[in-house]
Amino acid sequence: MFLGEDLLPWLLLALGAAMVAGNVAALVRPPDNPRNKGDLTRAPKARSITMIVIGLACAVPALAALVAK
Repeated sequence: MFLGEDLLPWLLLALGAAMVAGNVAALVRPPDNPRNKGDLTRAPKARSITMIVIGLACAVPALAALVAK
């Protein structure tokens, strides 16, 4: 199989972990100055927390599938 048998769990783990890390970083350390005129000063909390939960729901089962093998 192309790139190994565990390709899908690795991709799901990478996607979920990136969603969690990016949104946690946006909540913990917002940018000092908005770059453009229409940029927000802080990330919306409800959207960021929702994305963190979705990322965890994706990454945790993928990690479990990789560890179980």
